[in-house]
Amino acid sequence: MAWEVSLESEVEEWLLDLAQHHPQTADEVVAAIDKLEQDGPTLGRPLVDRIHSSKHHNMKELRPRTTGPGEIRILFAFDPERQAIVLVAGDKAGAWRQWYEINVPIADERFSRHLKAVKEGKP
Repeated sequence: MAWEVSLESEVEEWLLDLAQHHPQTADEVVAAIDKLEQDGPTLGRPLVDRIHSSKHHNMKELRPRTTGPGEIRILFAFDPERQAIVLVAGDKAGAWRQWYEINVPIADERFSRHLKAVKEGKP
């Protein structure tokens, strides 16, 4: 069964920029997203792990293996409609703890907004 994966517009922009400057890394990120689409919530370590600092218990991070420089992380969560919402993406190299301190609240806010829209029947 294929799962639906939806990217926030900021993640789409990030991925397009990555493809322009680091095409090999972008291909590896797309492969990881494809794996998420294929396996859904059963996808586990080492590619996926839970984000414990999130206010959403189902917030996870996708950790694609990349051959280029950096440590790419992608924050996502499954909504009640069983769709993976990709909320934030970026390179945490050199800012291990700070990356999460900055980006988990952004992902939380985006996912809360998404859940509200789902509840109200908005796309």
